[in-house]
Amino acid sequence: MPTTQIFNLPVTALSGVGTKIAEQLAQLNIERVFDLLMHLPRDYEDRSRLINLADVTHGQSVLVQGQIMRVENKRTGMSVYLQDGTGQVILRFFHVYKGLADTMQIGTVLRVFGEIIINQYGTQISHPEYEIIIGQKPLSNTGLVPIYPTVKNLHQNKLRSLIKLALQTVKQNYKNNIIQINNNDWQLIEKQIKTQFPLIANLTNPFTEFSLIDALSFIHQPPTYTNLSQQYQVLERLKNRTHATCQRLITEEMLANQLALLYRKQQLFQHKAPRCDDKSQLAERLLANLPFTPTNAQNRVVNEIVKDLATSIPMLRLVQGDVGAGKTLVAGLSACYALDSGWQVAVMAPTEILAEQHLINFKNWFEPLGIGVGWLAGKQTAKERTKALSNIAENNVQIVVGTHALFQEQVQFAKLGLVIIDEQHRFGVEQRMALLGKGLAHTTPHQLIMTATPIPRTLAMSAFGDMDTSIIDELPPNRTPITTVTISRDRRDEVIERIAVNCEQGKQAYWVCPLVEESTALDAQSAEITYADLADRLNITIGMVHGKMKPAEKQAVMQDFKAGKISLLVATTVIEVGVDVPNASLMVIENAERLGLSQLHQLRGRVGRGEAKSFCVLLYQTPLSETGIERLNVLRDSTDGFVIAQKDLELRGAGELLGKRQTGHDSYYISDLVRDEFLLITAQAIAKHLLNKQNKIVTQEMQNLIQIWTPDALKFINA
Repeated sequence: MPTTQIFNLPVTALSGVGTKIAEQLAQLNIERVFDLLMHLPRDYEDRSRLINLADVTHGQSVLVQGQIMRVENKRTGMSVYLQDGTGQVILRFFHVYKGLADTMQIGTVLRVFGEIIINQYGTQISHPEYEIIIGQKPLSNTGLVPIYPTVKNLHQNKLRSLIKLALQTVKQNYKNNIIQINNNDWQLIEKQIKTQFPLIANLTNPFTEFSLIDALSFIHQPPTYTNLSQQYQVLERLKNRTHATCQRLITEEMLANQLALLYRKQQLFQHKAPRCDDKSQLAERLLANLPFTPTNAQNRVVNEIVKDLATSIPMLRLVQGDVGAGKTLVAGLSACYALDSGWQVAVMAPTEILAEQHLINFKNWFEPLGIGVGWLAGKQTAKERTKALSNIAENNVQIVVGTHALFQEQVQFAKLGLVIIDEQHRFGVEQRMALLGKGLAHTTPHQLIMTATPIPRTLAMSAFGDMDTSIIDELPPNRTPITTVTISRDRRDEVIERIAVNCEQGKQAYWVCPLVEESTALDAQSAEITYADLADRLNITIGMVHGKMKPAEKQAVMQDFKAGKISLLVATTVIEVGVDVPNASLMVIENAERLGLSQLHQLRGRVGRGEAKSFCVLLYQTPLSETGIERLNVLRDSTDGFVIAQKDLELRGAGELLGKRQTGHDSYYISDLVRDEFLLITAQAIAKHLLNKQNKIVTQEMQNLIQIWTPDALKFINA
């Protein structure tokens, strides 16, 4: 049986895995044999040897033996002083019961296992496992025992035996590495990396020292060393994933992800895209109607897009711009070049409130210029929908704005030439691919992707490695700096008073409610309770928007807020993107500690759009963890979206920053984008090299690698 086939077998193919165990494994995202092999230990226990108390180090889990010399019973618990002739350890028990008190007698010999803590009170183990030793009891030679992350009722021993069985099964059929990188290839790859990073010392080929299966065997069943210091170092490197075996797995995983991205781009290029003229009268007319001029950064990015549109190679460009940098205008100007060349433009946003905002902008800009703007969303009536579909198919509308409804099969475009996707990370790759199939036969529409989530370099390489990137790194001149303050919820009353004063002066404010959980019903409830409380206490006009409201209701409230008829808007995070009210100069975000830094930064960007000095108040629930304090301080001290996004990536991870739906992201088995930045660069260089030297064998190897590490990506590659 080929290696790829064994790796992709369901776990139920292993003896001892019935329905119940399979369900428990599924909770750990283990469905294939490969998933089981990549379920790596979080720690190891060594119960095969006794360690002298003089040799123990902080943080080590060890087996020690000694005699009880002293016992202290206090209100805070029991301290047992154990000595072995080389040193002393204090066993701490916070929960004392009769059996324990009877066992801990001076002179008793104990064999103890636990984690060493060395602090100002000495060397300690809290609540250790222990047994009384009489005479010479031999040690059980179990070697190093792996400890795995698990779920309720799935015991460590069961996991250990299943992983051992999976290793044996694969070893019997394993021929060689899926990817072969010979020395000549490696020298070329190394040269490419050193061109980019000249200061890097000699690199080693990650695929020569260990095969994939040897690396997995080493991590699951590490050898024991007689030298205790060497043993400790190896285990530490395995736990923090810096050991050569871990680095080999990380490089291969990153390589599979990079190949999937680059393959997708290569496939995209098999079809031609509609070539657009690099001059646009429509763009000139649109600019002439605007009450302001674009920034230099906006002009530069539009020029980069126009160069892409003027070729028959499909554009795949990501435009990043911090909150308020003017991405919508860049999208509007880019659309002009496709429209002038006779093509339709699709504009897609993840939420109806953001899509509606785009609809208003595009109607205001384009309808006076004679361009039809259509609308397609999930909540239209059957009659409205039929009419919208007909207008799109017959080219009665040249710009179509909508939500994920644009993906659906029955949507047929007359001449789709450009797809503009806002906040791309909210959509999976699958959805993006569905839109690409809506061009004319044998053509691929150009793609422009926009995000207001500044994406750190490693994350951009990993999530969007197939895209060219443009950055709008300049804010329009009328933006006011925002002062951010962090205040405990205990002082909520003071904040409400401040709101009243602010609104009585004719200014407007947002009050953003906590995200209860991923539930529009609960979020709505939380907004309604806050709304009722504030309406009861304040003598000002208050409005409310949340995800459960009908689009028309939300739009009406937003319009009243924009027109100044509402002083205070109570909202859930639906206002995170796309809402522009220049008179709003104060924002309060309740339970700010529950939201990601990038999301808080997006919300904060709703104020500071006018001339008034603007404030953002982050209300947090005490007590806050150290990480919680650090996170809110980053936001308080910085308004640079890239700095904030990098910190968010470090503290919360890629899944939190990009959204769970971004295919391939939360699914990294071992890689960490912050820790493994250099391995990602290495993997990208290897991927490009392999694609350049493609032949039948290399192509099969690459397909096999993708199939094992990211099986879901294959359907996008072959799309």
